[in-house]
Amino acid sequence: MITYEYPFNERIRTLLRLEDLFDKTSHFLQHDGAQEHHVALVTLFEILEVAGRADLKMDLIQELERQRQTLLAFRNNPEISEEALSGALYEIEQASAALLAMTGKMGQYLRENDWLMGIKSRAAIPGGVCEFDLPSYHYWLHQSSDARRNAILGWLKPLLPLRDGLAIVLRLLRASGRPEHQLAKNGTFQMMLGGSTAQMVRVSVRLGDPCIPEISANKYALNIRFTSPDGDLRPRPCDREVAFDMTFCNL
Repeated sequence: MITYEYPFNERIRTLLRLEDLFDKTSHFLQHDGAQEHHVALVTLFEILEVAGRADLKMDLIQELERQRQTLLAFRNNPEISEEALSGALYEIEQASAALLAMTGKMGQYLRENDWLMGIKSRAAIPGGVCEFDLPSYHYWLHQSSDARRNAILGWLKPLLPLRDGLAIVLRLLRASGRPEHQLAKNGTFQMMLGGSTAQMVRVSVRLGDPCIPEISANKYALNIRFTSPDGDLRPRPCDREVAFDMTFCNL
């Protein structure tokens, strides 16, 4: 199955964007090439921009505390594994403590690094990080892969509590719903939600089925229009019945 996630509010949208950026940074850091490390660094700059919301850290701390209180209610429940419950509570408490230990504006230490900010500003220009624009960066890219990787990890490390906290929140969010099988007749599906409290919907389509869901939703209505890519991957209306799984998620 291939799953498409559609957030219903800006808060979840921000967490999904950060999750994607942290995953990309981790992926490119596993490689040794200078070009991969350049992409990892540019992606770190994107994390800095998305994480700049002043209330993001407190949002995560409050949500983790809410989930901790919910889990505490399951103490001494014979149907719940005490070991699994203790492990989940410990993970949440560790993530909350790490977030609380973050001081100052998110990523301020990066903004105070003039060398990095010079690269960031040039990276926003197409082709703006050539060696004649940034000779010192060109020199850095020719250092050993371990030296580059360790430098990026050092710049990334203070932001990792953010990654760990949002990973827990998104994992709990995704696990909160149950998938239901649905059919889109003539490639369209509509549902009235009546003021639903759902924060995200997940639509899963069989991987071999060339149908792409275009989703628009709010707490009152959900609309899905399936399209099929042509030879140039341009979407065209899908006018046949499409089977899919749909999951509403809410913390």
